[in-house]
Amino acid sequence: MNREETESKVKNDCPLTYAFNIIGGKWRLPIIWALWQNKTLRYNELKRRIHGITNMMLSQALKEMEDYGLVVRKQYMEIPPRVEYSLTEAGMELVPSLHSLAKWGKQMQNKRNSIGEA
Repeated sequence: MNREETESKVKNDCPLTYAFNIIGGKWRLPIIWALWQNKTLRYNELKRRIHGITNMMLSQALKEMEDYGLVVRKQYMEIPPRVEYSLTEAGMELVPSLHSLAKWGKQMQNKRNSIGEA
């Protein structure tokens, strides 16, 4: 689903649904996390940090995230050509919310695990 289709689909939905459509999918959160941890990564460095992602999926996810303004792509005109990716200001602003969501998720896991042990 491209950006226009996603925006059309969630046009009348709540802002949280809109946000999850932007960051959802199997690969976007691992990409955000890798870029946040490393600030700037070249394509192959990013691919090595995200286990199991294919070139096609990484390229597609990066393009979509660039369209949404979460990732910036910087191309250096040198030989050999070099491309680097990093989070935009909007991408960086997302990280504290992801930390909060991860904390909540951990609490839910712990509750579920403690129920299972009882």
